[in-house]
Amino acid sequence: MSMSTQDISKLHPIAFDTFKEDEAKMLQLFEEQGFVRNHEAISRMKSGELRTGLFSADLINIDDQKCVLTVITDITERKQFEKEMFRLGRLNLIGEMAAGIGHEVRNPMTTVRGFLQILGEKEKNLKHKEYFDLMIEELDRANSIITEFLSLAKSKAVEYKIRNINTIVEAILPLILADTMKDDKVLNVELCKTQDLSLNEEEMRQLILNLVRNGLEAMSPEGNLTIRTFIDNDAVILSVQDQGHGIESDVLDKIGTPFFTTKENGTGLGLAVCYSIASRHNAKIEIETSSTGTTFFVRFKI
Repeated sequence: MSMSTQDISKLHPIAFDTFKEDEAKMLQLFEEQGFVRNHEAISRMKSGELRTGLFSADLINIDDQKCVLTVITDITERKQFEKEMFRLGRLNLIGEMAAGIGHEVRNPMTTVRGFLQILGEKEKNLKHKEYFDLMIEELDRANSIITEFLSLAKSKAVEYKIRNINTIVEAILPLILADTMKDDKVLNVELCKTQDLSLNEEEMRQLILNLVRNGLEAMSPEGNLTIRTFIDNDAVILSVQDQGHGIESDVLDKIGTPFFTTKENGTGLGLAVCYSIASRHNAKIEIETSSTGTTFFVRFKI
């Protein structure tokens, strides 16, 4: 039996809008076995959206005519759910580690920093003050990393109050404006009327600033960063859009993974902290990216 891609696609044109390697594999299986069972393939829909499906096909006879019966089970949401559960599982594991060792590491560092300050101010050590300052600066950097590390802890005690996301954005706008002006970027803010939510203001500030600073770092000078809030069905949406070069597909799958970073001096904790904060607020982070920029959407259930 020999059957071409064109022959099968006439029977099920939408199902076979797959990538070439998937088409070749399915045809090979069909020619070897006479059937295909639950072969996972990625298809591009007419809208351009990529969907993952389990493809099955059987050769059947209808009025003495050979026909191909095909069934495709869409598992896109299931795959996304599995990936999200895996990522959250890693976050929770690292969060437990953070809660267990973070404070124990920070306490001796505080003692060392204090003694360095005292010794650095002694007259006989003034000639080495730059070295003492450098050591204190490095300890402060390590302390800031530990602070982010601790933010991953799922069991972190957080106080929630009824707040409006617009009010929080407006409160930190001067800080965001200072960052954009320093980097020679342009800030656009579009805040629509939204419903109040149960939020922790400190964590919301951290999430917004992390997303904003990532967006600024992704752009060249004079690039536009846009912060929006709006209502979409049963959710309040916060979006941060940049005009960078987009995120590569192999990198996109690892976004939010602790200690994964593409920055030379990054820690890989900024976006991981954002995902952890979103999880504690029963919110979801979605990403849209292309060669003209990236948008992070934080979806809060009303």
